[in-house]
Amino acid sequence: MSAARRAPELLEIRNLWLCRFGDGAVRPEFCHLRIADGRIAEIRPADYRGYLAGPPGRTGPAGKPGRVIDAGARVATPPGINFHEHLYSRLAKGLSLPGPMEEFRDILENLWWRLDAALDADMVAACARLGSAQALLCGVSYVFDHHSSPGFVRGSLDALGSVLAEAGLRAVCCLETSDRHGAEVTEACLEEQRAFMRRSASSDLKGLVGLHAPFTLSDRTLGRAAALCRESAAGIHIHLAEDAYEQRYSREHFGCTAAVRLDRLGLLQYPGILAHGVHLEKEDWPAIGRGRCALAVNPDSNLNNAVGLGRYGEIPGEVILLAGTDGMHASPFRSIKQMFLLHRHQGASLPESFELVRRVCFDQIRFVRSFFPDYPGLNPGDRADLTVWDYSPPSPFTGDSFWGHLVYGVLESPAWIVCMQGRALVCGGGLCGLDIESITRSAARQGARLFEKLGVIPHG
Repeated sequence: MSAARRAPELLEIRNLWLCRFGDGAVRPEFCHLRIADGRIAEIRPADYRGYLAGPPGRTGPAGKPGRVIDAGARVATPPGINFHEHLYSRLAKGLSLPGPMEEFRDILENLWWRLDAALDADMVAACARLGSAQALLCGVSYVFDHHSSPGFVRGSLDALGSVLAEAGLRAVCCLETSDRHGAEVTEACLEEQRAFMRRSASSDLKGLVGLHAPFTLSDRTLGRAAALCRESAAGIHIHLAEDAYEQRYSREHFGCTAAVRLDRLGLLQYPGILAHGVHLEKEDWPAIGRGRCALAVNPDSNLNNAVGLGRYGEIPGEVILLAGTDGMHASPFRSIKQMFLLHRHQGASLPESFELVRRVCFDQIRFVRSFFPDYPGLNPGDRADLTVWDYSPPSPFTGDSFWGHLVYGVLESPAWIVCMQGRALVCGGGLCGLDIESITRSAARQGARLFEKLGVIPHG
């Protein structure tokens, strides 16, 4: 039985600040929310002043809610979405491998490309289980994962997808394709993605055509990927202009910038993910704007790898702007907060920085509906997918003040309930339906196997 089936089914959440997204605005409403058949059946206005004046009282103790729970004036938003995740990175914590790490290419060659080549089926499953649990605890129940395991290709996406489904997440999966392992592995990666999209696509599990980065891919391979996109009516998920080297390489070998190259090869025609974009140039923006791909930025990873930071204020309005984590952590909300702070650091005013957050929030809702048309805006009849945050507004909470509460309050708070189709996958800040102790033990066992396989012997 899946975690979603084991999780308690909620009937009502009382005394809730429900933040409904629609028509470019957010409408917080203090209410009682009734759930039936996995959908929002009714939103009944509640008396907030009366609630504040009355005695405290909750239905069900914290962490173990009954089918009716008092939210205690906590805030609910649509569920979190991580638009660029690397679940396979979860066993890398504490990993130190020999070799230079000064340049970004060094980090790739001496760390990540050695790690992903060492992964096997058991390690991938352990990474996915741990990453799913971490996502839910961060209020995230929709994940776009960019997977890589060149030593375990056939069946890798099915293994990944089954774990995500077991955890109750909705996901868009792909397998990183690159020419760096030779033609046989390249072909196997493309075929695995073709087979996955044919046999595993469902209302909760989708596929994209995964590609590493343009500088590791020939025009021939990119052309074959474009053919797979047309065959499957699917977009790409690719690292783009993460490091300055990407653009130098593209100009030297192909006479154009990296996004222009992808556009010429027909790779931007379907909804897909362009991750990072730190070093996108003026010529790139029209190519991206003409297509249907979105830009998913990952500021924490960019800072960690010292590749630079894009200037968010210079990203054209027609470009869809999203947030990811690049495997650094599980919270795209943390990435959104980081974008806000960096935009301020780059000289943007407070209104401009709040507008950046508003743009990302609404862009992500519009974009995710290309894959999951029923992603909720928290209106009657919508899927009962939502995150309730452990945050009760200490000051007036309105559509005008929402963005200040979001940035300085909600995004600083843990998830209290994560609900998918009316079932609480997180209750009172703890997981329901998933055994976190078993998950972490399995990850530790597989992490030890990975370190041994890489020849790393911990000391101390």
